[in-house]
Amino acid sequence: MGRTAIASRPNELAPVKTTCPYCGVGCGVAMQPKSGGESWQALGDASHPANFGKLCVKGSALGETLDLTGRLLEPKINGQAVSVEQACQAVAEGLSRVIEQHGPDAVAFYVSGQLLTEDYYVANKLIKGFIGTANIDTNSRLCMASAVVGYKRAFGADAVPCSYEDLEQADLLVLVGSNAAWAHPILYQRMAQAKREQPDKKVVVIDPRRTASCDLADLHLAIKPGTDALLFNGLLAYLAKHNHLDAEFIIEHTEGLVLALDQAEQTAGHDLTQLAQSCGVDEADLTQFFDWFANRPRTVSFYSQGVNQSTSGVDKSNAIINVHLATGRIGKLGAGPFSITGQPNAMGGREVGGLANQLAAHMDFHQPEAIERVARFWRAPKMAQQNGLKAVEMFEAVHRGEIKAIWIMHTNPVVSMPDADFVREALQACELVIVSDNMADTDTTRCANILLPAASWGEKDGTVTNSDRHISRQRAFCKAPGLAQADWWWICQVAQEMGFAEAFNYQTPYQIFMEHVALSAFENDGVISRRDFDLSGLFSLSEQAYQQFAPTPWPVNAQHPHGQARLFADGQFFTANRRAKLIPITPQSPKEKPSPDYPFVLNTGRYRDQWHSMTRTAKTPRLLQHRDEPRLSLHPDDAKSLGLAQGDLAKVSSRLGQVMMPVELDAGLVKGQVFAPIHWTGVYAKHGRIDSLIPSHTDPLSGQPESKHAVVNIQVWSAAYRAGFWTKDTAWQPDDSIGYWVKVPKANAVFWHLADKKAFDLAHWQSANPQLGEPDLRLEDSALGTARFVWLDAQGGLKAVLFVAPSVDLQAPYDWVSGLFDQLSLSQNERYSLLSGMAIEQEDVGAIICSCFQVGDKTLRAAMAQGCDTVQKLGEKTCAGTNCGSCIPELKALLAL
Repeated sequence: MGRTAIASRPNELAPVKTTCPYCGVGCGVAMQPKSGGESWQALGDASHPANFGKLCVKGSALGETLDLTGRLLEPKINGQAVSVEQACQAVAEGLSRVIEQHGPDAVAFYVSGQLLTEDYYVANKLIKGFIGTANIDTNSRLCMASAVVGYKRAFGADAVPCSYEDLEQADLLVLVGSNAAWAHPILYQRMAQAKREQPDKKVVVIDPRRTASCDLADLHLAIKPGTDALLFNGLLAYLAKHNHLDAEFIIEHTEGLVLALDQAEQTAGHDLTQLAQSCGVDEADLTQFFDWFANRPRTVSFYSQGVNQSTSGVDKSNAIINVHLATGRIGKLGAGPFSITGQPNAMGGREVGGLANQLAAHMDFHQPEAIERVARFWRAPKMAQQNGLKAVEMFEAVHRGEIKAIWIMHTNPVVSMPDADFVREALQACELVIVSDNMADTDTTRCANILLPAASWGEKDGTVTNSDRHISRQRAFCKAPGLAQADWWWICQVAQEMGFAEAFNYQTPYQIFMEHVALSAFENDGVISRRDFDLSGLFSLSEQAYQQFAPTPWPVNAQHPHGQARLFADGQFFTANRRAKLIPITPQSPKEKPSPDYPFVLNTGRYRDQWHSMTRTAKTPRLLQHRDEPRLSLHPDDAKSLGLAQGDLAKVSSRLGQVMMPVELDAGLVKGQVFAPIHWTGVYAKHGRIDSLIPSHTDPLSGQPESKHAVVNIQVWSAAYRAGFWTKDTAWQPDDSIGYWVKVPKANAVFWHLADKKAFDLAHWQSANPQLGEPDLRLEDSALGTARFVWLDAQGGLKAVLFVAPSVDLQAPYDWVSGLFDQLSLSQNERYSLLSGMAIEQEDVGAIICSCFQVGDKTLRAAMAQGCDTVQKLGEKTCAGTNCGSCIPELKALLAL
């Protein structure tokens, strides 16, 4: 279905500059209208300081995700469509009823890093200032909360000190728990380019798993899960012993070194042999890392979910920060502890107080004067006085019945929260569940009483803040379809219905942004208080200037009218005495430990081409070609001991639940460890929700769950058959009796991976799918146990195709079959192709390696056979690796075979 460009744009053919809705890098995107605005092409914005015109494959495919398939286009109450007015009244009356009967703490909001800052601001203002509870938390709790607390403990504020430029200028780049090649690919490419230009630059990757990011590494430390803090305690002790501390910086700008160093020496000691053994790494590699760190003043430690998603994530963060403070490597070009955010506006949410333990504008509940200050500014009648419930606590309270009403905005907690089945049970029993989303069918919308259709990326207008504090505009270039509205608009309408019209009478995002600016500067003059988040330099920003606003890093004030790229260059921090604090760290092991019943350690994370729970990325078929189903990565030796081979189906169980996935052999894993992706939901897979296995253990300081660590049991799931089914019927669903399925949207069809323990029975299949009728073409080989069935429409084009094979024989992607659904009528050769199961007229490129240019492994192997023996030559021959570069590690791995 076509989209229409916003009429107010002066030149319909001019690209609209906006910001990517995926990871925290915050890349600038120029959306180029095509066909008079009926379709759009995503190009990189060459002027944006995050990406300088580069886009990863997800960003490049944004124009392919704008269709209305699956969109929620009208409000619904208990499944019935209602008017906007009825929906707003129902939400307002429901919240008011709960507050009147049970008090404000019986209400909660669970929001998202997908919201714009303006959306976040009004949600926070409504619940904390006017409803009177701080029970608002965000899915950023799942990825960034520990990094926030680590910064606040050390610096007195949630202030990321670094700029992306530092990644390029560093002489030593340490990636800790970060697979940037897949999770933050544009930053990874900036690092890779810098390394090519600076041959002496060293890169160390600290990660239990050998990831694609290790392609860049001079050294990979495959530490035991959970030993990050021990490693950095050991580094601190080593630096002190070998006189590599910055005594002047320590004396003038820090406090706490003595206690922090004493604790580091007690826990990690000076025995590198013992430390290496405890961390599970080679002593020579450990010594090399310590030596590089000691002798390279320009050092950036770049850390992400592998650090944060832990029951001791805050301590791990502070162990990293400690070594930077002790060596004075902060506030300087090419140096600093750099926490990278996972979502496009996780930082913006933190600015406005989107977390339950924050006030707006980087103020906190532990400061009574801050509570009073925000209340005065908002003229809030019922200002919350204390921290609310963090995400895990919040859903536990929903499950207990203490929270009676919850409003979930743009996130999918039934998939992303730990102990996800428990969360689903909680929502199913909750008195009032309101969900704002742009998609009609998600695991969470299935639990809702009231659904509000939200505007999606491309329709929303406001600001976001990326990982190095750049505030960028996200501009609308499409009209919101149906009755969809911006999130801030829905919140304000409900607030007005609840009697708070004067405080929520915004007409534009600009008005909200300017109130956000004013609050950041309110009594932030260095006399009454001095806060890091300060936008006072934007006081005079006109609405026209807001529309044209260029990416700018906060703070923006009199001292830094154009923003400040790097914090703490003056050695002044945001603690009471302006000194940074080194924190004594006692390393802690993960909560769950392997046992005979659950002998494997499960790690979770992202796939290269997918995002969160796939509501956007699954709309474009090419993003599903790299990995079209969730896979359990397993060391070959472990697989062999379990009787599993590549492609076999495995049942993975924890004490909480189970999933089923095909096995992917990965020698980059340490034996005893396994890996699975986070993205698949109940919409896309029968047994793919990996967070249903993750216990809800949290860091006691941050409340962030230990999503990177669970213990599991793995067993063979013996399938009598595996099948691939292509259908033009987008509403088709597998029979409930089928044991395993994964849904894979294609351009003109939907493909389903199917498997079951019972032998395939065509009669049963036809009974379950009477709309198909008898196959028009069929070929069965009882000796091989294979069968192929084809259903044609009246014109001779494809209606459906079913391939059946025993065990794992049906593992090829068969994308050439999907291509045949484009044909109005099949040729004789194409019919033979389907019956033989082999491409004849269609090119079979093999499993896709380069998603940007659709280059498969068969094409690459053919190029290699013709003499292409380097990545550069493969790129020249096939284009693979020449756009976003995300596939380069896999190209190198293919060349190494």
